[in-house]
Amino acid sequence: MLSAVGLTYEIAAGRVLAPFFGTSLLTWTTVIATVLGGFSLGSALGGIVAERPRDAALRATRGALVGTAVLMAASPTLLGLLHNWGARGTQGMMLSVFLVFFPASVLVTLPSPLLAKLAMEARPGREGSSLGFVLAAGSVGAIVGAILAGFVTLPLIGSTATFATCGVLTLLCLPFLRGGPPDNRVVTLAAAGFVGFAGLAGTPACEFESGLSCLDIARKGPEIFLVSDGTVQAAERSAPQELGHGSVPLALGYTDWLWSRMAHDLGPAPSVLFIGGGGYTLPTKLLAARPDARAVAVEIDPLVTDVVRSHMPRASAMIDAAGYDASDSGSAAGRLGIVHDDGRVYLNETETRFDAVVMDAFSSGSVPAHLVTRETFARLRDIVDGPVYVNLLDAPDGPLARGVHAILTELYPHVVVAQGPVSERNRTNVLFAAAAQPLDAPVDQPEGYGPVRISDARAFTDDRGWVGHR
Repeated sequence: MLSAVGLTYEIAAGRVLAPFFGTSLLTWTTVIATVLGGFSLGSALGGIVAERPRDAALRATRGALVGTAVLMAASPTLLGLLHNWGARGTQGMMLSVFLVFFPASVLVTLPSPLLAKLAMEARPGREGSSLGFVLAAGSVGAIVGAILAGFVTLPLIGSTATFATCGVLTLLCLPFLRGGPPDNRVVTLAAAGFVGFAGLAGTPACEFESGLSCLDIARKGPEIFLVSDGTVQAAERSAPQELGHGSVPLALGYTDWLWSRMAHDLGPAPSVLFIGGGGYTLPTKLLAARPDARAVAVEIDPLVTDVVRSHMPRASAMIDAAGYDASDSGSAAGRLGIVHDDGRVYLNETETRFDAVVMDAFSSGSVPAHLVTRETFARLRDIVDGPVYVNLLDAPDGPLARGVHAILTELYPHVVVAQGPVSERNRTNVLFAAAAQPLDAPVDQPEGYGPVRISDARAFTDDRGWVGHR
C-alpha cells in the first residue's frame, strides 16, 4: 500500500505544481528527482531503524507513518504558502518542490526495510523468496498508485483531495504494525482529524479540475476570462447591444491580431483548423463573421469544452448552434466540428484538407513540446493549403519563439512575426503567420502589437524538442 501511496503522491505533486509553475519537462524532472531522492534516503534511514530493537523500530515506523499522512495532506497548502511568499522561476520551483515534497517522500519509504525484515523473519530459511515477494509487492503497488492517480483520483476528486486520500491510506497501514508498544492514540487521532480536515476543508487548486486541466473562470466588468493553471487562456467580452447578436468582440490582443490576419488573408468561405479549443473565441468569431466558413477545433480536454459551454455565453451559443462531433468522419451536421483529442494525434490521422490553421494549444503557460517540432509543421504543410498562424507565450526573442521561427522559415518562404506587450514576468505573445504566398501587412494592428525580429536558432524536432517554459 505504501508503494501505491508513494506513486500517487508523486503524480499528484506534478499536477498540483502546474497552477504555480506550469507543466514542463523541467517541472516533471524536478518532481521525479526530488521524490526518488526522498525514497532513497527514506530507505537508507529505514534500514538503520530496522536494526534497532523491535519496540524502538516499531515506534519509529509508526511515527513515520503519522508524519507521512500529515505532510502529504498539507502539501497543497505548503506549496501555496511558498508561492505567496515569493517563490518564482526555476529556482523558486526547485526550492518549493524540495521543501514541500521531499520530507514526505523520505517518511513514506522509511517503514519498507522493517517490513522486509519482518517478512523474512516470518519464513526462516526462505529469506530470498520473502525479500523477492516484498520487492514485487512494492512494484505492483507502484503500478496501482500510478493508475489510481492518473485515471481515478485526480480526474474525479482533484489534487487536494488526492493528497488527503494519500494521508488516509497511510494511516490505514498503522493497524498492520502489530506488536511492540501501543500506538499513541491521541497523536493518531489528531493526525486523522487533520487529514480529514485537509481533504474536506482544504482549498481546491482550482474551480474545475481534470487529469489534464486546472481551470478557473474570472470576471472583470463585461469580460469573462478562462484561466488554465494560472495563465489566461481565453477571454470573451460582451458586445454592446447596438452591435447586434451576431457581433463577437475579442477581449485579448493576440486574438485581435490573429483575426486581423485571418480576415485579410482568407476568402469568404474558408475551412480553418484550430489546434487548441481554449475558449472557442476565434472559431466563434470566424463563423459569426463569415457565414459560409467552416471550422474544426481540436481540444484535448473535454472539461475545457464543458466549462466554456457553461460560462462563456457567446462561444456556448455558437457551439450549440453549429457544433458537432467531428471525431466521426462521416458526420458533419454543423459548421463547427469539435474533436476531443491530442492535436498531434489528430494531425497524424486526419485526411481532411483545410485552407488555414491556427496553432493555439497550451499546457499551463506553454505549448506542448510535440506540437512545436519540424515534423508537426511539415504535416501541417501537407494538409493545409493556406496560411499557418501560431500563438506562443515566451520572453522577447526567447528560445521557444526562436525554435518555432527556425521551423517556419525552413518550411515556408513567407513568414510574418509580431509581438505584444511584455508583462512584468517578461513574457509576451509572439505571433507568427507563415504561407507559401506573400503575406501583406494586416489592415489593423492591435494596440501594443508590432513587427519583431527573431534571432536565428536550431529548429525543434521530435528528437530534440522544446523542454518547457521557465
